[in-house]
Amino acid sequence: MRRRRAPVREIPADYKYRSELVSKFVNNIMYEGKKSVAEDIFYGAIDLITERTGKEGIDVFNQAINNVKPMVEVRPKRIGGQTYQVPMEVRAGRKLSLAIKWLVKAARSRGEYLMKEKLCNELIAASRKEGSAYKKKEDTHRMAEANKAFAHFGW
Repeated sequence: MRRRRAPVREIPADYKYRSELVSKFVNNIMYEGKKSVAEDIFYGAIDLITERTGKEGIDVFNQAINNVKPMVEVRPKRIGGQTYQVPMEVRAGRKLSLAIKWLVKAARSRGEYLMKEKLCNELIAASRKEGSAYKKKEDTHRMAEANKAFAHFGW
């Protein structure tokens, strides 16, 4: 028997930009409960973005998030002993969480030395529709397009 769905928790907005999105992003950067370190990384990256691009750092961040959000994804569905990759639309909350996870993971895998530099460069790349986080979104969309024939199995 399935249990009820967990309630959606309220995340307090961050102190600098008064944004819930920034709080979620900082929480995803955080390791081992070290939130102040994660905040230093994020705010340092935003300052670097402002310095390098001449645009407001938070605007570049929001643009990057919007560019990386996926519209469709494939989910496995088992039918008659075979597993099909069925393309489905992504819910709004999941879009955001996937975008954040992909950006943080792509930033961590970059070659620069400091995490704030890695994050800065990945956010700038994503805002220009480049970088590995944006490529991950494109690959997801391509996979869904390739499996469009199984869309009628969607539940």
